[in-house]
Amino acid sequence: MSIARHVAVVERLCGSDLPEEGADPDPGAALARCGPGWRAAELLGEDCSEGDPGLAAEAAAEYEHEREALAQRLSARWGEPQRVGLRGALIRAGEAGEEIPEPWGRLCEELTEVHLWWAEDRWLALGVLHHGLEPPYALLAVVTTEDPP
Repeated sequence: MSIARHVAVVERLCGSDLPEEGADPDPGAALARCGPGWRAAELLGEDCSEGDPGLAAEAAAEYEHEREALAQRLSARWGEPQRVGLRGALIRAGEAGEEIPEPWGRLCEELTEVHLWWAEDRWLALGVLHHGLEPPYALLAVVTTEDPP
């Protein structure tokens, strides 16, 4: 998928209505990811399960490069992103039992960091899902009215 198509998906996400409290998750959404006050879309994803560590490292680098290219385009509209690490919130949830609201609770489990913008009336987060060099990989865009942890 091209960067222009990623931008179009992100703009649709930013312009879409967000589900209200009590709404059921939308099974038709990308990765069935939406909930009260948030929506997510998988912009790019693949399972590099060939077992070749070289291919896995290459795929991880490609996803990071794709995120940076998209972030550069989004920065032209919303300014430079904040780079927010999510591991601290994950640790607080695990060790202190802090409740991390959705979608941040789920994102803390899946992403190590996000690029974050305030896009008019909601947060826009962009991140790469991968666990070290283990597949699967995905480039995710999330919009939410919930403040980051």
